[in-house]
Amino acid sequence: MHIALQIFLLVGGLSVALVASDRAVAYTRALAKTLGAPAFIVGVVLVSIGTDLPEIANSIAAHVQGKGDVNVGDSVGSALTQYTFVLGLFPLIVAMIAIDRRQVGLVTIATMAGLGLTAWFVSDGWLGRAEGAVLIGGWGLATVLLVRLLPGSSHVADIPPPVRLQGIPAQAAATLVALVFVGFGATVAVRALVRLAETVGVPEFLLAFFGASMGTSAPEIAVDVTALLRGAPAIALGDALGSSFVDSTLSIGAGPLVVPAEVTPRLAVVGSLYSLVAVAAVGLLLGARRRHDRLSAAALLALYALAYLVVVRAS
Repeated sequence: MHIALQIFLLVGGLSVALVASDRAVAYTRALAKTLGAPAFIVGVVLVSIGTDLPEIANSIAAHVQGKGDVNVGDSVGSALTQYTFVLGLFPLIVAMIAIDRRQVGLVTIATMAGLGLTAWFVSDGWLGRAEGAVLIGGWGLATVLLVRLLPGSSHVADIPPPVRLQGIPAQAAATLVALVFVGFGATVAVRALVRLAETVGVPEFLLAFFGASMGTSAPEIAVDVTALLRGAPAIALGDALGSSFVDSTLSIGAGPLVVPAEVTPRLAVVGSLYSLVAVAAVGLLLGARRRHDRLSAAALLALYALAYLVVVRAS
């Protein structure tokens, strides 16, 4: 009965996330057109925050309970998952996506910086308030720089679907409300997934790195797949890359800023450094090829699969 209930919550939570994601994408595209902003920037700055609500909430909840491994494992694992697994799914929906080197390169560098700081901070087995403040401050500074450096990036004109609410305040509010529902559905799914996985007796960091991170990446999968199906690849790409950046900075920093906590140094460092290397590899591959197709998708999915061997061996 307990297992059946958790499966029901898992499926139900993901269903809510999928339905809400359709509205989130519609209003995000409408807002981007109203603002006259490139869809990629909107995805990086706005959508990524909404789809990362589960990781941010999990970070704070984990530290309140003294579970730093759950925060670092989930946040770093989500950064890896979105740069490899989630992006690897894109060519299964759309055969080929054009890549702007400047867009991908800048977000990749920012994400690598966040993961590098995280590896350094967790090496002593402790995440404190000062370290959380540095990570959150880094997110804010890098976000401002990204907006300033990328406003002129080329992008295909997007024709958003019709929406009921008009005007910037109304569309922004509708987008955020829809993303809250995406986050709520994903959070329910994550908790169900964790309860199911706990019966196996997996270490907290590994459970968070592989299990919870896949669950908390459900909003990105839901929103990005919907965006691709709706003909908005720039929003999907911006969200996937931007969410990884948020995970490597804001998400990890939120928990220790509230309550410091211990972490397992070896697992946290190995997980952070492998994710950093994988993010760099993805950025270089996509930037060099200037397109994302099934060949690059296979490479990204292989990087995600390799993480199981590297991180599990470290345990």
